[in-house]
Amino acid sequence: MKVVIVGCTHAGVAAVRQIHQEHPDAQVTVYERDNNVSFLSCGIPLYLSGTVQRLEDMFYATPADLSDLGATVRIKHDVLKIDAATKTLTVENLETHAVFQDRYDKLIMTTGSYVIVPPLIGIDHERVLLCKDYWQAQAIHDTAKKHKHVTIVGGGYVGVELTDAYARTDHDVTLIQGNNQILNHYIDQNISDIATALLASHGVDIHLNKRVKSFRGNKETGGVIIETNDQDYQADLVIVCTGFMANTELLRGQVDMDKHGAIITNDYQQTSDPDIFAAGDACTVRFNPTGRNAYIPLATNAVRQGMLAARNLFGPVQKFMGTQGSTAMLLFDHTLASTGATLRTALEDGLDAASVTYEGSYRPDFMHPNAPVTIDLVYERPTRRILGAQFWSTHELTQSANAVSIAIQNRNTIDDLAYVDMLFQPHFDQPFNYLNLVAQQAIAQEQAVAAKKQE
Repeated sequence: MKVVIVGCTHAGVAAVRQIHQEHPDAQVTVYERDNNVSFLSCGIPLYLSGTVQRLEDMFYATPADLSDLGATVRIKHDVLKIDAATKTLTVENLETHAVFQDRYDKLIMTTGSYVIVPPLIGIDHERVLLCKDYWQAQAIHDTAKKHKHVTIVGGGYVGVELTDAYARTDHDVTLIQGNNQILNHYIDQNISDIATALLASHGVDIHLNKRVKSFRGNKETGGVIIETNDQDYQADLVIVCTGFMANTELLRGQVDMDKHGAIITNDYQQTSDPDIFAAGDACTVRFNPTGRNAYIPLATNAVRQGMLAARNLFGPVQKFMGTQGSTAMLLFDHTLASTGATLRTALEDGLDAASVTYEGSYRPDFMHPNAPVTIDLVYERPTRRILGAQFWSTHELTQSANAVSIAIQNRNTIDDLAYVDMLFQPHFDQPFNYLNLVAQQAIAQEQAVAAKKQE
């Protein structure tokens, strides 16, 4: 059995390791057009802020590691064409430019995603950079050392983390966001407003509802002029963070895809072609709060899907459980975590949803120091099923987001969460944990609604 893996970041590495563990006799060939594998792009802000000293530490596997597992690893090889009908690939060696063909019995598509490059005049200016891979990260780091004023275009996850990193390193930072809030795919307006205020308190100049129209060089300063729908902005350096697209052109028209080009798979990571599997940023995932396919490019999804694609190559063994899209970030001294659907996305998806906001201390008031906690809990009203949660505090509460993620996965209700057993010890929490309390608040809200209807 010959298995070909196209692309080798998180999902590809996970697939190679799992095939070696469960199917050591399989013949595995990996094609990767870069000269490295396994780069953790989430480490870019850590490197830029000085938290991590070496960008090379963001690799957790090397081509040699995968070769030691028995795989034939061909880096700097670009797959030019995949013919699913004949199970063949056309490949170019990027060093010799030799072009050759290969064949497969099973194919795993782990080509990841690419940065969306908006079709704007001046996007190719030397002071306008993108951010995703190792080489882009190195370019950003080297260029930013020479310039004081950095402007981030895009207030999503990457944009906000880069904003935090540059504000920590004594840069003048401007953040331009086209939406009316930052992190609009992850948190609701009230939590976003709190995060925005924190960034502003650290000197970040934030501009919402601003659509960038073009970039042009500033002949006087050597920097960049950013034209928006409202006004022009000046910067020494611009970093564009406008999201990602699935890198799936090789299979277009050969397997089912969603309207954005992400590959659709079944529960076993199998595409509409039974001999082609897909994992990671190249494909959709089932978003458990809504039960529908969505494009959520996260490393956590990629490693799970890569492992499962490998496990299911020779027959359906284990289903992908779906995702809650759980994430977290550190903004200065605050933890921001989220899991599941926001209220806005739940309503947009047609769910009869509501939310409550809990504000309190994470442990008894007689314990010092203490820290306030803000939690948004989103739930479906008719079923009382938990749909999502968002957390904000100087207290480290990411594992609470994981706990709610499990509750969403298991389709638990606000009634379940309100009275589920949780530990109490004054060092750590209240007699009722804040997860209990926010769920009890949701129950009280529903009781008030029911009582009002009976009036």
